Amino acid sequence: MKISEAAAASGCHLETVRYYERVGLVPSPNRTGSGYRVYAQADVERLRFVTRGRELGFSLEEIRSLLRLNDDPKLSCGDVDALARVHLTDIHQRLEALTRMAGELERVILQCAGGERGACAILGALRCTSDHSASCANQEGCR
Repeated sequence: MKISEAAAASGCHLETVRYYERVGLVPSPNRTGSGYRVYAQADVERLRFVTRGRELGFSLEEIRSLLRLNDDPKLSCGDVDALARVHLTDIHQRLEALTRMAGELERVILQCAGGERGACAILGALRCTSDHSASCANQEGCR
């Protein structure tokens, strides 16, 4: 099948298929005499694997590791479990950071009076560093 068909069948954007090929996540497919890529069903399945891994937030290097584990039936599922657990811990840490960011942004938005730009609480908060937020809160535009 052509690259557009492989992309559609895998749920992966056409340019992303080329990128995954360039970075070695998907092997270079066979080519026709005129140079067109020809993908097999195994290539589509590998693209789906990579696409699903990206949907779950795995980095390309983590996916590369998962592909190696997937491709070698002699390797332990424990290795996959360990990688998934580390990734889950990272997701939880990012969720905590996002929750903190959302709280801070909500706080700043609530302080915005919609007045003059010079006294804008949102812009003032962006000028302040988190290290100086206590002292900065007392300045104009940081309330």
